[in-house]
Amino acid sequence: MIGDRGEIVVGLRFGLCKMPAPVRLRELIRTIRAARTQAEEREVIQKECALIRSSFREEDNTYRCRNVAKLIYMHMLGYPAHFGQLECLKLIASQRFTDKRIGYLGAMLLLDERQDVHLLMTNCLKNDLSHSTQFVQGLSLCTLGCMGSSDMCRDLAGEVEKLLKNSNSYIRKKAALAAVHVIRKVPELLEMFLPATKNLLNDKNHGVLHAAVVLVIEMCKHSPDTHAYFRKVVPQLVKSLKNLIMSGYSPEHDVSGISDPFLQVQILRLLRMLGKSDDEASEQMNDILAQVATNTETSKNVGNAILYETVLTVMDIKSESGLRVLAVNILGRFLLNNDKNIRYVALTSLLKMVQTDHNAVQRHRSTIVDCLTDIDVSIRRRAMNLCFALVNGSNVRGMMKEMQYFLDHCDTEFKADCASGIFLAAEKYAPNKRWHIDTIMRVLTTAGSYVRDDSVPLLIQLISSANSLHTFNVQRLYQAIRVDISQQPLVQVALWCIGEYGDLLLPGRFDVEPLVQDPEEEVLDVLENILQSSLSALTTREYALTAIMKLSTRLQSSTKPALLERMPLIQKSAANGPVNAVVNGEEKEEGGSFPAPEQLSQQAQVNNLLDLLDDSNPAASVPQENKVPQTGGELLDLLDGLSLPDSQSSGRSDAQPQLVLDGIVPPSPQNAANVKQGIPSIIAYDQNGLKIEFSFEQSKANTNMLFITLRASNSTEMDMSNFVLQAAVPKSFQLQLMSPSGSIIPARNSGAVTQLMRVLNSQKHPLRMRLKFMYNHREAPIEVMADVNEFPPQAWE
Repeated sequence: MIGDRGEIVVGLRFGLCKMPAPVRLRELIRTIRAARTQAEEREVIQKECALIRSSFREEDNTYRCRNVAKLIYMHMLGYPAHFGQLECLKLIASQRFTDKRIGYLGAMLLLDERQDVHLLMTNCLKNDLSHSTQFVQGLSLCTLGCMGSSDMCRDLAGEVEKLLKNSNSYIRKKAALAAVHVIRKVPELLEMFLPATKNLLNDKNHGVLHAAVVLVIEMCKHSPDTHAYFRKVVPQLVKSLKNLIMSGYSPEHDVSGISDPFLQVQILRLLRMLGKSDDEASEQMNDILAQVATNTETSKNVGNAILYETVLTVMDIKSESGLRVLAVNILGRFLLNNDKNIRYVALTSLLKMVQTDHNAVQRHRSTIVDCLTDIDVSIRRRAMNLCFALVNGSNVRGMMKEMQYFLDHCDTEFKADCASGIFLAAEKYAPNKRWHIDTIMRVLTTAGSYVRDDSVPLLIQLISSANSLHTFNVQRLYQAIRVDISQQPLVQVALWCIGEYGDLLLPGRFDVEPLVQDPEEEVLDVLENILQSSLSALTTREYALTAIMKLSTRLQSSTKPALLERMPLIQKSAANGPVNAVVNGEEKEEGGSFPAPEQLSQQAQVNNLLDLLDDSNPAASVPQENKVPQTGGELLDLLDGLSLPDSQSSGRSDAQPQLVLDGIVPPSPQNAANVKQGIPSIIAYDQNGLKIEFSFEQSKANTNMLFITLRASNSTEMDMSNFVLQAAVPKSFQLQLMSPSGSIIPARNSGAVTQLMRVLNSQKHPLRMRLKFMYNHREAPIEVMADVNEFPPQAWE
């Protein structure tokens, strides 16, 4: 009795320690869905994970399958389930099909090729690939095709190739899909599957044929040499596609009244790849493409998908002209569809075809223009791009009216692209200059704040080249800025025209009755209003000042009419529009206001230039060698070659003060003698791989002027892009930043970006500077502030 009693006590203790049966997956799902807050849901998940871990530690084989299934569900919800990876391998090794099914599913979700655990599956997969049950073979093939690594694919490629020849269509289909993954991972094994794949294309089973077509497409993507091998089966593919079109109703394959649309789409894609750049193959598939295009029902989305693939195939192969017209007409019918996605697809496809089939696309121009009023933003943008692609010399007037109407009513995000498109189309197809100028003025009036940067010099070049329209243009622009000065590019063009052709605004020169009695006073009032307006940008004010200076010689009250003559015709560059020079944000009209060298003597040029600086006419010697200013250079380059008077030639004493322009010309090989060197360099900043070094040069002509050359280098492994420097100095200094040599600092100190700074220190104070660097590094924007206070004393003494 005692012994029996002891056994009973031990049994009771053992029963108390045994884990309770875990909840079923369905109950867990119900509990999680009943959670009212995310915190409550996390609490349920954590408790269940703790129970599952305890069960795994006790090697509970009875409920391992149920626990892994619950882990898979938690993984789908986004919770960590990595601790169940080894349990998946144990289930795969089980002999029960239910265990294998959950084990393989867990392996596909919880494992990937980056984890070494998956290599333990190779033997299990190899055994299951030769299993007597087709469903076990299917599970192993699906797992291999989902997460097999390169090593695993190499080890099991032979078994997959054998299964491609299996008599069971279910196994052949699964093996073909696994072969697709093997080729993606190990492309050099492609040739192993060629003979078996070619035989699969004769299969009557739709699933096997579908998988075989996908496998051939993958082979053609990885090896262009396979195109020639599979072009021999084009007639066979055409026959299969024809059978699908002409076959009657089949409940097994019917989708919305169309026989196996998925297989039809894949065959069309394969025909597109095989027929590209091949006349013979294209000829063989022309008839079947026409049959598909005419016999496919368009009332359902399934038929539209097949027609879209047909259109893409017609576009890519060397098809007949009539077939291409048929494809364009299909896309035209798509534009009338109520589905936004179909309309977007049609516009995108027409945009690709407009270059090769321009006349066919032109027939649907009215429908395309109607898409500009669509409520969908993406459709409007595609329609806008297609409309600009349809513009030619015969329809430019009508299309530009439509696009200008669209520009008036479109959203802000479209205005910049639409204005740019109108400029390009008008420049390419303008019937005459007056229409061209009117079109650009209309755009500047409507969307002047959104036009591209070269619109102002483009219109200036057009106006200057149309001599017969100068009076009309300057009067029209003058009337425009009297009413509205908010469109800054239009105001800038108007100011330039008023400065150049302001005399055409005088009484007797108007095409119509002048609006004011005193045009000179009215014009100056308008220019003054622009200068004082808060709407005027700095560049606009510079244009206004230049116009006032020019009007001092244009109007009747001028005493120096020959000083600033009209600019000669601006030459146009094919790449960037008018050739112009920009100095401090303003076009260099002054450069063209000087007489040409062959028209005036060197002495007259010197006197005229100095007359801008002072009413006096100091003596100047004519240089022995004349240097013509280069277009696009600095404004001060106009002084190159002009020998200003010194103490010996003019007879003045050494105490004569310097001219106001002395010392602001940057050091160059021509004026190196006027530069004082010997100031030691400093490292202004050196952190995070970015090194900023300062080198100094001081002008002898103006000892208050210091030239600082910044050199930025990059010692990291990645380039630094979009590099921008900003600098600030105390109020007693004057600082000018010149343009940098580039915006990308190459990695590993393989190059550098340089930038010149001019500092005017008239009070000889110690130099201090604050720098701000902005750049992108490793796809992240970086902004750095740094103070530089350790300048060498020679820099200001």
